[in-house]
Parts: sequence; C-alpha cells; structure tokens
Amino acid sequence: MPDRVRMPDRVDAVAFDVLETLLDLDPIAARLEDVGQPAEALGPFFMRFQRDAMALTLAGDFAEFTATARQALRTETRQALSEEQLAHVLEGFARVPAFPDAVPALRRLSEAGVGVGCLTVGDPDNTRSFLAGAGLAGYVDHVVTAEMAGVWKPAPGIYRHAAQVLGCDLGRMALVAVHAWDCHGAKRAGALAGWCSRLEGEPGDVFLPADVRGDDLVEVVEGLLAL
Repeated sequence: MPDRVRMPDRVDAVAFDVLETLLDLDPIAARLEDVGQPAEALGPFFMRFQRDAMALTLAGDFAEFTATARQALRTETRQALSEEQLAHVLEGFARVPAFPDAVPALRRLSEAGVGVGCLTVGDPDNTRSFLAGAGLAGYVDHVVTAEMAGVWKPAPGIYRHAAQVLGCDLGRMALVAVHAWDCHGAKRAGALAGWCSRLEGEPGDVFLPADVRGDDLVEVVEGLLAL
C-alpha cells in the first residue's frame, strides 16, 4: 500500500509528468548508439537538458524544448554529431513507449471521474502525438506544457496554470511524477503530489514529502483516490 503523508481534501484532477513518468526514454539510448555514442550517454544528456532548461527559466528566459535539447545533446557529445545525427536522436522523443503502469493508472482515474492532464516540457502537438502513439491519449483530458504556461517546472506558475486548465482549485490538483524535485515544486506552489519510486528509489531529505508515494503509478493513483 502507498504511504500517505497527510489527509487533504479530495483530489479533483491529476496532472502527470510525461517524460520518465509516463513515457520510457530508454529507446533513445539505441538512437545514440546509431550515431556512434554510448547508450550510457542518455542519462547525462537528459540531465543536462533539464538543467539547462531550468537555468534559462531562472534567468528569466523561456527554454524552447527542441532547441534546448539539441544544444544539450551537442554539448554532451562534445560537438561530435552532425545536424542530421542530432535530429535522429531527438526524433526518438516522439516515438518512446509508455511504461506498463501508465495505461492502468490513467484508466483508473478516468473511471473514477477524476480529471486527467499531462504537465510536460514538450511541444503541445508533439506531446499529443506521442501520447497517442503510446496508447494514452484517450485517457487524457488536457495537455499542459511549459510552452503554454510560459515557464518551466518547477516554477510555481506552471502548476497554477495546470490547475486553471484542468478547472480545479490548485489545492485539489495532484501532480504525479517520478522526480522528487517536481513533486516538491508542486507542493511549494500549493498543489498535492504523488511520487512514484520507480526512478529514484527514495525521494531524499531535501524535498517536501509527497502526499502519496508508491512503487508504481497504479499504487500512487489508488493512494490519491483514497485521500
């Protein structure tokens, strides 16, 4: 059973992080190998991409997904890739599969009458495209992106914008993510949070505890529905 930290009001809507929470990025490692890079470069590349996007946000600028990801990949590979090779790797983001627990978790919320959204850093049209390709689009009511909000996670404004789009009070919207920093951002903004341990194992002591934690997305969802 998920570990519930406190008992707030009922959750009216749930916004899922997309990359690494709903969608598995591991196949992009094969694309890195296609262009002569080690599969292990995926982790450092994605971390650099997130760091650079957050840095641009903190500086007061907006980080466009493709441009920021391309620059991060170019830097991480020490300028070794051509534009065609960079494009080959980045095209993988539109084709990654869903994790096995994604569909049942979204279906459970939909059947319970809870609004479902995706809160992501990607382009809105591209996000809808790869949600459809992964079999998730039918369960998602709204796609909310950093581009639409004008700011990246974990800035408070993006969580507030998500609640507005989902049509609920911020305090009755829950963010679900495998990243403790994302859950921390949601909590600091005034939302609820459900953390899945699949990626990080433990959330760490420097972040605010999520309202619900579980080993997979279904466990997290069941915990949120029980609040």
